Amino acid sequence: MEYKIGVIAGDGIGPEIVAEARKVLDRVGSVYGHTFCYEEIQMGGCSIDATGVPLTDDAIAAAKASDAVLMGSIGGNTATSPWYQLPPDRRPEAGLLRLRKELNLFANLRPAYLYDELRAACPLRDEIIGDGFDMMIMRELTGGLYFGERKTENQNGVLTATDTLTYSETEIRRIAKRGFDIARKRRKKVTSVDKANVLDSSRLWRKIVEEVAADYPDVAYEHMLVDNCAMQLVKDPKQFDVILTENMFGDILSDEASMVTGSIGMLASASLNDTKFGLYEPSGGSAPDIAGKGIANPIATVLSAAMLLRYSLDLDAEADAVEAAVKQVLKEGFRTIDIMPQENAMGESGQAEVTQVGTAQMGDLICGHIGV
Repeated sequence: MEYKIGVIAGDGIGPEIVAEARKVLDRVGSVYGHTFCYEEIQMGGCSIDATGVPLTDDAIAAAKASDAVLMGSIGGNTATSPWYQLPPDRRPEAGLLRLRKELNLFANLRPAYLYDELRAACPLRDEIIGDGFDMMIMRELTGGLYFGERKTENQNGVLTATDTLTYSETEIRRIAKRGFDIARKRRKKVTSVDKANVLDSSRLWRKIVEEVAADYPDVAYEHMLVDNCAMQLVKDPKQFDVILTENMFGDILSDEASMVTGSIGMLASASLNDTKFGLYEPSGGSAPDIAGKGIANPIATVLSAAMLLRYSLDLDAEADAVEAAVKQVLKEGFRTIDIMPQENAMGESGQAEVTQVGTAQMGDLICGHIGV
């Protein structure tokens, strides 16, 4: 089979980590008889430099013409980059917000899984980790505070900023259904996170989630306030299966979950619309401070490519092979610098000594375990 993949390498470490994900996809294609045709799409700072805007109409058209889009990272140093001297609607992240809206990518899936081989990188105590944790954060991606009306104005001589948080019943219902559908394929539990003790939008969120839950009697569900959820993620992360929440809360909680796993460089992400189309990207940022050094962790991008195979192309066996290859490389003790243990020695658990590798070598190692 032949598939057309849009590729947004982006800024910072983006081109480096995307190169390794493409390498893995090409290996999958060689082993399983597929052809992946890539179309380069500019977005973010590189697009600003080339066109003056973070996302062009042509780039949107190219994304829509693809079977799926694989993305690295966008943006730069907010304190020093000239991109952040521009108006907000012309900065790198504005391109991503527009792309999500144009492609109707309302459902963001961020799995947070603790590999047994990376227990030493987890900042939590062993008694909290237990036998590990495996959760999926379902974040609504095209509504809420990030897409509401905003303005800064002078009111009676005082500069005043306003950001509007709006959610409709339709927006809440469709992400809730997606969350319950995914829970049905996992451990059948949904934790709906809101701030219903304060916000009207959260009270509507809770009402609609309860209506949707009635159609899924086989799935257990609970409501949890967002501040409590933030605490529970570090107190008892294994209690969670699917965390269902709105845009801003999901943005914050998914980053917290990433660090509980040991490194944001390990977390994949998928943003889906109501078809098979999706945008796949690592959860981390562009990390301009390490760009070009060959030390960035490509695993999150590789695992995002595995999600692309699974959710957009229905290639489950191929996705399984990629995920198994990542586990095997970690089991053999290979690590990028961000997931290196503090003590590179045999521990009480009997885990073998680990070896630090760079970005490209990690990609090569993963490829070497696909199809063997």
